Amino acid sequence: MKFQLITEQPLWWLLFCFALGVGYAVLLYRNEKSLESLRPWLRKLLFGFRTVVITLLAFLLLTPLIKINSRETEKPILIVAQDNSRSILINKDSLFYKNSYPEQVRKFADALKDKYDVKTISWGDRISEKLDFSYNYQQTDFSALLDEVNVRYGNRNVGAMVVASDGLYNKGSNPVYSTASLKIPIYTLALGDTSVQKDLLIRNVAFNKRVYLGNSFPLQIIVAAKQCAGAQTIVSVKQDSVQVFSRNLTINGNVFSQEIPVILDAKKKGIYHLSIDLSAVNGEITLANNHRDIYVEVLESKQKIYLVGDGPHPDLGALKSSIEGSQNYTVKIGSPEDNESLNEYNLFILHNLPSNKHDGSAILKKAASLKIPVLYILGTQTNVRAFNALNTGLTIQANLDKSNPVIANVNPSFSLFTLSDETRHALPEFPPLLTPFGRYSLNTANSILLNQQIGAVRTDDPLLVFFESGDMKTGVLCGEGIWRWKLADYRQHDQWNVFNEIVVKTVQNLCVRENKSHFKINSKNSFAENEPVSFDAEVYNDSYELINTPDINMSIINSDGKSFPYTFSKTERAYTLNAGFLNSGEYRYKANVKLGDKAYTGEGAFTVSALQAEQTETTADHQLLYAFAHKNGGELFYPTELNQLQQKLLSREDIKSVSYSHYKLQDLVNVKLVFFLLLLLLSFEWFLRKRAGAY
Repeated sequence: MKFQLITEQPLWWLLFCFALGVGYAVLLYRNEKSLESLRPWLRKLLFGFRTVVITLLAFLLLTPLIKINSRETEKPILIVAQDNSRSILINKDSLFYKNSYPEQVRKFADALKDKYDVKTISWGDRISEKLDFSYNYQQTDFSALLDEVNVRYGNRNVGAMVVASDGLYNKGSNPVYSTASLKIPIYTLALGDTSVQKDLLIRNVAFNKRVYLGNSFPLQIIVAAKQCAGAQTIVSVKQDSVQVFSRNLTINGNVFSQEIPVILDAKKKGIYHLSIDLSAVNGEITLANNHRDIYVEVLESKQKIYLVGDGPHPDLGALKSSIEGSQNYTVKIGSPEDNESLNEYNLFILHNLPSNKHDGSAILKKAASLKIPVLYILGTQTNVRAFNALNTGLTIQANLDKSNPVIANVNPSFSLFTLSDETRHALPEFPPLLTPFGRYSLNTANSILLNQQIGAVRTDDPLLVFFESGDMKTGVLCGEGIWRWKLADYRQHDQWNVFNEIVVKTVQNLCVRENKSHFKINSKNSFAENEPVSFDAEVYNDSYELINTPDINMSIINSDGKSFPYTFSKTERAYTLNAGFLNSGEYRYKANVKLGDKAYTGEGAFTVSALQAEQTETTADHQLLYAFAHKNGGELFYPTELNQLQQKLLSREDIKSVSYSHYKLQDLVNVKLVFFLLLLLLSFEWFLRKRAGAY
């Protein structure tokens, strides 16, 4: 470790500090009568103490820094990743993996700590920083493991990685073809059993999570079997404990798979609990995969949206695919010249209408007479004068027939609905939209979600604004080219969640009849077993302003009638609740809030679906582990070969510790040694003077 003293002033200023210290000591000790009795050597010693103290204090006023150059040595990191998913125990050696195996892995990790800095991870559908052998994770995701290791140790001296797994994955991508930038040797420890065991299972059930009242809906049940030739089973489906389907099935081979189609009727609104069962066959290795619970929500009907454009445009396709992805809407793309019956639609979306070629008068008259909401999307073909004549609440004074590229800027005070943080952060990064060039003015009460930003200049001009006049709702998106947002969303996030959220929530806001309730709760109707159950809530005062001062309490009731109390957490303007992970089943909730002397309640229901991915496959895939290891410069080992793996890791000469220099600047005044030196000198001086009777 090396030290270097650095000051803003030249070091010869230290002479002035020393002169100041000598001068102060001279004034103190030269003519003081109480010191005349002191021996000369003691007087000189005290003089020196005071000189050093004042010199140091004066030098500290120059704000000196110490540059510390230290050299550190880092051991290579060895990552031991243990698959903690349920499939590990579905084999004949389950007792070994529960009892003996955990201790063997711990001893293996301890034996390598002299050479390696051993980091342990348990993984499945989530990541834990310690070895866990409970084998209760619901899914296996190699991609998440590799991404997590890359994030945590990407810039560290990682020597090698040991992945203990059965090679079965049911989430994420195949690790052999992973693009994670891990340039380290990866050794695999092959767990589980590759022998084919006798098993009858429900491999998959394909179904729609939402269907509509009065319709029939299909289930596609895929039944598979291994080593069950000649056996018979009964496939049965129960709806809320009432059997609605049954079929005898004969297994005609040791490798068997058959699709069973089932058609059911949606006769009432609500959530249907469907139980699918296969009667057991003697000698099955597990019965857990003979049963499957699914939940289907029956809605009243889809809302219909009429999307009309002045002409073909990529915006129309992007909007249609996004809106219909919510499953609550159906979209028809039409032309202003179509003779379409418009009475059945719940929303009109007019793209570049009115234009110079089409005024859209037929649609607008129907919207006005039936109070159907309208969303205008303005662009390069919009006739701005004709649009101003519609009195939507927005007027654009345009003297030139030009367009302006603008970026979306989210209005933080918008309150009609909430956007996720991901969407708020992503929208300003999306490509600009082309808006009519001119001066924008708002003539009626409005709610602006997005403002226009031109380059780095944020303006008050609206980009997406909503109006409400009586029973009539109107929205105006003042720019075309929203299809570019969808492409940008996929490029940045590999999905369209941000684009879908802004489009679907805009449509929902216009379609839904205004609910003037003072208390609203928003939540999904279904959750997976490994997904936290969460809720959002909003409270409005008598002026219908969003507030979050009162407390919201909620009770979640399971199917057995047991109640679990919760309290919402307050966010900046609303409320949120994370109820954590719940067991599979059907739940009801009831929330209440007191606003002044009035009490409000909110009720609803949701389901938690069991994950059975880990029970679907019972034969370990060691070939995948072999390919994964060899692709990354490692080898495959078995639990009985832990000693060989240990010796392999210890004998690798290319995995070494690294040494690096570390520089750090520190204020000298913050060095404790300086403080104690000053304290020691002053204390000695005081003690010697006191002992000599100089005080």
